[in-house]
Amino acid sequence: MMIRVVRGNPTPEELAAALAVVRARAGAAAADPAADLAAAPSPSSWSDPSRIARAPRPTPGPRAWSRTFWPS
Repeated sequence: MMIRVVRGNPTPEELAAALAVVRARAGAAAADPAADLAAAPSPSSWSDPSRIARAPRPTPGPRAWSRTFWPS
């Protein structure tokens, strides 16, 4: 891990404290990779709009644009 001070002149104690916080956060994230998956529940099948479709819609052909209805 590489940390670079861009602005200011921190004391060695300040730099050690900041590095300790960064390393603790990185260690906590690496220790529990399933925490992100558990936080967001998967959507219910009731919210899936394709469940009301009886059959899949046909894909339009190459001349489908000419069969659209344009009122005159």
